[in-house]
Amino acid sequence: MISHSAPDAYLGAMMMRPFLAPLLALTALPALAEVPTQADILQAELRPGWREADGRHFAALHLRLAPHWKTYWRSPGDAGVPPVFDWAGSSNLGSVKVHWPRPEVFDFLGMQTIGYRDEVVLPVEITPADPSRPVSLRADMELGVCNDICMPATLELGADLTGPGAPDGLISAALAAQPRPATEAGLTALHCEFTPTGDGLRVTARLHLPAATSPETVVMEPGGSLWVSDTEVRREGNELVAVAEMEPPRGTPLSFDPAKLRLTVLSATEALEVTGCPVE
Repeated sequence: MISHSAPDAYLGAMMMRPFLAPLLALTALPALAEVPTQADILQAELRPGWREADGRHFAALHLRLAPHWKTYWRSPGDAGVPPVFDWAGSSNLGSVKVHWPRPEVFDFLGMQTIGYRDEVVLPVEITPADPSRPVSLRADMELGVCNDICMPATLELGADLTGPGAPDGLISAALAAQPRPATEAGLTALHCEFTPTGDGLRVTARLHLPAATSPETVVMEPGGSLWVSDTEVRREGNELVAVAEMEPPRGTPLSFDPAKLRLTVLSATEALEVTGCPVE
């Protein structure tokens, strides 16, 4: 565990993602411009899915976007906003886990964003509090959607998950499209260097991994409330090197556990994942 206190000089403004600027730009469109509504851009449904023999239930949030519109992955890049889920209206819900299929990497006004265009199915794994009773699933969701402009969106979805349900090919395909373990793609070694920056920490991860056939992006997710910069990536032979800055909110201590650091390597055709980065 790495821990120290952030100095007062930390600029809280760095915690404000640049996504806010294009959101504000929406309100500054010329009066004659036709501003799209959420209904013009986004349609959504909760697919009920099926119940496994062990009592778990797989449903999904199915989002359909207007052509060329995008929404964000769980770690959206420094210019995006991650979706937020609220399951408080559900009943008989023991636990819930959202599964994320492989996203795309986009350039937005010169900034990197990570997400999905046109359509995405997000599988939801549900464990009932009482397996003998049905689950009433209610999802309140906040997300950002972007094209030439960006706007916030809110969704209220629900379904009563009774009985065994039925197989759903879209949910199964989305589950199969999740990032796979990096070891399956030839990861043979991984180590990290951690350098204090005064405000936070610079993390350099070195992955001994065969090169992809297209440009690679590495996403670092330390968990908690740390701000993480977009990652600078380079190749040194068979070694993929990724560097990112991490900082805590103003006035809070930096608490970082290398064992919980999740690294995701994205390319045009592949997504790989590994959790835990040993200190060099």
